[in-house]
Amino acid sequence: MAVKNGFVYRLLLVVVPWLYGGLSRLLFATCRVRVHGRENLDRCEVQAKPFVGLFWHYSVFVAVALISGRGRGWAAMVSASKDAEFVARILARQGVVPVRGSRSRGGLGALKGLIALLDQGNNAAIVGDGSQGPPRVMQAGALLLASKSGAPILPLAVAADRFWAFGSWDRTLLPKPFAQLHLWYGEPLSVPEKAGSEEIEQCRLEMEHRLNGLYAQAWGEFGKESHDGA
Repeated sequence: MAVKNGFVYRLLLVVVPWLYGGLSRLLFATCRVRVHGRENLDRCEVQAKPFVGLFWHYSVFVAVALISGRGRGWAAMVSASKDAEFVARILARQGVVPVRGSRSRGGLGALKGLIALLDQGNNAAIVGDGSQGPPRVMQAGALLLASKSGAPILPLAVAADRFWAFGSWDRTLLPKPFAQLHLWYGEPLSVPEKAGSEEIEQCRLEMEHRLNGLYAQAWGEFGKESHDGA
């Protein structure tokens, strides 16, 4: 049975990313996207150095689909868990370099890997609340990355008028065909080089405030306070 399950797992690792890649391209091609705060994105794109795109975990598939095709190459931190291998391969098919690691496993190595990719000119995509949550509570990883790399952090939030919400801890969403999407970019934040613990904590609280403010604005476009009750 173990051999059989191992075979099925390996088969799914090949099939699922390929299937998702094709279906997601068709899906997002039907969606209408309205962008807010584009001037904040422009501020990051016109500079010589790369930046860190930051968003809450619930929007990971939507956010990556909307930003990964822009400008520079992209890298993203993905959990080192076995199940996250599917996410890593899905991102790879979208042209995003996955770097494996999380708060509880391989986080330091992943951080170093992302810094190296930023030094090579890639942008980085990170979920602010990590791979395990709690949802919409900022973790320090992105701030440490920004401090060590010198890359500014660009917060963003997305909302959809029609979507599926999975039963995960963060209620990960996927828009339904022909959905209307609102994409909000917030003001970039630069973290001081070699920031100490107090500065990191101040930046963490500020970025949590900005992300949750964007989240409220995005869902407010559809008369909702959040996506949790959908």
